[in-house]
Formats: sequence, C-alpha cells, structure tokens
Amino acid sequence: MARRSADSGVNGKISPTRRSDRFLAGLKEASTVTFVSHVHPDPDSLGSMMGLAHLVETTLGKRTRLTRDGLISRAENRAMVELLDIDLVPIETVSWHEGDAIVMVDSQPNTGRHNLGPCCPLYAVIDHHDTPGDLEGIPFVDVRRSLGATCSLVTSYLIEQNIELPPRLATALFYGIETELSGYPREASPLDDSALLYLYPLASKDLLARIRNARLPQSHFECILQALQSSFIYDRLIISWVNELPQPELAAEVVDFLIRFEEIDWAVCAGVYEDKLILSVRSAAENARAGEMLRQVVGKLGRAGGHDRRAGGTIPLLSTSASAIEQMQSELRRRLLKALRIDECRGHRLVSRKEMLQNLQA
Repeated sequence: MARRSADSGVNGKISPTRRSDRFLAGLKEASTVTFVSHVHPDPDSLGSMMGLAHLVETTLGKRTRLTRDGLISRAENRAMVELLDIDLVPIETVSWHEGDAIVMVDSQPNTGRHNLGPCCPLYAVIDHHDTPGDLEGIPFVDVRRSLGATCSLVTSYLIEQNIELPPRLATALFYGIETELSGYPREASPLDDSALLYLYPLASKDLLARIRNARLPQSHFECILQALQSSFIYDRLIISWVNELPQPELAAEVVDFLIRFEEIDWAVCAGVYEDKLILSVRSAAENARAGEMLRQVVGKLGRAGGHDRRAGGTIPLLSTSASAIEQMQSELRRRLLKALRIDECRGHRLVSRKEMLQNLQA
C-alpha cells in the first residue's frame, strides 16, 4: 500500500522526537531487519512483528524476516498464521550476517522466554511487559508497561508515519490487541482503545470471525476435563494441576476459564509440557500485581513475569516422574498460599469426580 505524506514539524521538517523516527533512523544502514519474539508466539507478538516489518519495508525499503521461536499450537493462533499467510522462519534455522539488525518484539532479553543466542546483538526492544529484562547497551528501547498490548504501540508508529494499512495487517494488529485486553478487569490504556478504534474499520471482519472461532482438536477438551477434575480451591485461590498439557498455551486457556468462578480472586494453572512446568495466572483483584507475585513465587526455580492481572512462567523439571511432579506441585502450592497470605489449608475440589461422572452418565 502507498505511504501517505508525513506530518511536518517546525520549518516543514519531520520532528526528530517521534519514537518511530528514532526507531527507523537506526535501521538506515541495515541490510536486513529480523524480528524475533518470545517462545510460542501469540497474536500480540505476531501482529507486532507484521506491523513493524510493514513499517520498515514501506519507509526504508529494507528486506525483513519474521521468526518463530517454538511451536504455535493454540488453534486460534494457528488459524491466524494460516488465514493471514504469515511467513515465519524457525529461529533455529536463521543464519546471521554482518549488517543484520535484530528487533525483539513483545519480549525482553534474558527473561528465559526465548532461544535467541547471546551472540546476536539486538538493535531494538519493543515491548509492553512488566518483566525485567537486560536492556543495557541496546541502541533503541521502547518498553511501555502501561500498555495492554505491544500491537497498540506498533499501531502508533504506523499512524505517526501516516502509512496505509492493508486489511490483512489491520486484522492482525486488531486481533493482537483484542486478545491481550480480553480479560476482566481490562488492562487497557487510552492508546490501546484508540488503536482498536483506528484498526476496526480497516480489518477484515470475516477473517476475524474465522480466527476467533477456530476449530478445536479432541485433545483440547480432554485437557479442559482433566483441568476441571484437578482444580482445588484454597479460600480465594483456585489451582488447577494438569499432568500432561497437549500444548503449553492451554494453561492460559484454563485460567481464562477458571477466573470467572464467582468465589475466587486468583486462578493458577500448572501443567507439565515436555520437561517443564508451565504456569499461568489470572486475577480479578484490583492492584493484583500478578507478574510480581508469580516472580516471587517462582524465585530461582525458573522464570516468570507478566502484568497486573495476567502472568506466566516456566519451571524446568529435573525429572518428570510422578513423585517429582507431586513434590514440585506441593512446593508451588505452599509458595502460592504464602504469597497470597492464605492460611495453610486443605483444598477442596471445584467439581468432585463422582459428581462429574454422574453428570456425564446422565
């Protein structure tokens, strides 16, 4: 799509203070711009990489690459990649050359959420997570923790540069923001809402509907059933233990469902995927600081971070034997109760197995 004429500042010159100008200025000598994100990219990271690639291609005419770190297994995310024809290069197959510029999107260095090697110097980090990363020495950093989505930040860059958005890109950016703001209470800033209003008329409503309603495999329902059967309530906290996650993203789907239970303020899912314990947290409490809470709970066991009401993390498992997993679950439960100032108590099931079997047989 064509680029519109840029807004002018004093004396007809483009203002050098705009963040998008500074971002682009540092890429003028780059031969290729490669975008990387966190493991198992979600809609916010996918849309953000697409938006920044479009920005760089349109304004600078540079070659760009979008990468994929790990699998994309959630049904909606796979549908987004397929329906929007997003070309993703597995990060482990990328060859780096002199003149390459690397931009990390929706993540930060040394947070344990990506597999980018330390030998790859970053030009820029563009993110919205409240996750302390190592940003020292990076030429361009734009981390806005007050935003609900990185796609909102990227949309502001495109608006600043007056770049027309094709429906495919507008759809990706809109869906990326929508997924980040879908919980309650919403974690949104005025910039998030203005970006949604700007993008909605430009997005394909048919593609949005198809992505939102992606078909689900049988393993999804089996996991949800197991999660319900293994959900225990401790005062205002519910913890769901899933011994085998078909895909890591399902932990987030479980807590998105459980946080709607009227009697709790916190929902946690801990599920085993390969040799890791995947953690996902949601809170309905005000000023919950979920990311900070989960970092405190995980400590040196692994990595964690997030926002005020949404958080996630991983804990490497030295063994995936039943006894080792039970021991880790016990330690994690103890730490969660302590962090949330809940007295040590015996949890009671959300749904009893007997009652569930009776309902299934009815």
